[in-house]
Amino acid sequence: MSKNNLKLAKTHDSCKSLNPRLTVILIHGIASDSSTFNKFLEHSEKLKSFMEVRFITFDLLGSGKSLKSDELNYDYKDQLTALNNSIDELNVTTPLILVGHSLGTFIATRYAKTHPKKVQRLVLISPPIYTIEDLNNPAFIVAIKAFKDIIGAKDSRILQTKSFNNSMEKIVLDRKNYQILAEVKTPTELIYGAKDQLIASHNIPKLLKENSIFIKATKTPGRHGVTQDKFNKIHAILKEVLNAETI
Repeated sequence: MSKNNLKLAKTHDSCKSLNPRLTVILIHGIASDSSTFNKFLEHSEKLKSFMEVRFITFDLLGSGKSLKSDELNYDYKDQLTALNNSIDELNVTTPLILVGHSLGTFIATRYAKTHPKKVQRLVLISPPIYTIEDLNNPAFIVAIKAFKDIIGAKDSRILQTKSFNNSMEKIVLDRKNYQILAEVKTPTELIYGAKDQLIASHNIPKLLKENSIFIKATKTPGRHGVTQDKFNKIHAILKEVLNAETI
């Protein structure tokens, strides 16, 4: 297996128009797959406002229909190589928005950093923005264990997989995540729930202060998932880009 040829399984690719004006790629989180976005897609694709939007989802490596192999590291390099190869195959000719959820926010941000000319906007849903201080805090370590326990209660087999453990260690808990986001040069919208206990939301005001030019944030009433309370804000961003393309 050549890692340079890695690709993700494309699970959804739809546009109601033969001539799309905007492409939206949605990237899911850890211990999940692209079905994370099913309700969002079902709702969005019924709206006339988005008839000219091409919506695409992939399963990340180790998830859903994508490759699962112990030869993979399930780190940034593997996921970004597969994502880049998969995006190249799409032949996108419209503005591109990356929508990431949880772990997917980090992959989307790193992709935009290395491919700034390809990505027009980032939408980061429930990004777990952990600083080095958080990662060194004993209470944080307890919280991560509690999160793993929740995952294990749903399916204990997940905790034994290399894809889960490496994704957690090498992506979610990467010590550079906060700084990479703080230095982002792509217009970025953070969308997070007021009841979300997984994302360290106390870091968001600091992040906005450090990068007020490119980062904005919206708080919704919900929790961590891609839930109804977040749909309207995502839609507002899509409409903003579509309107800008019309002018």
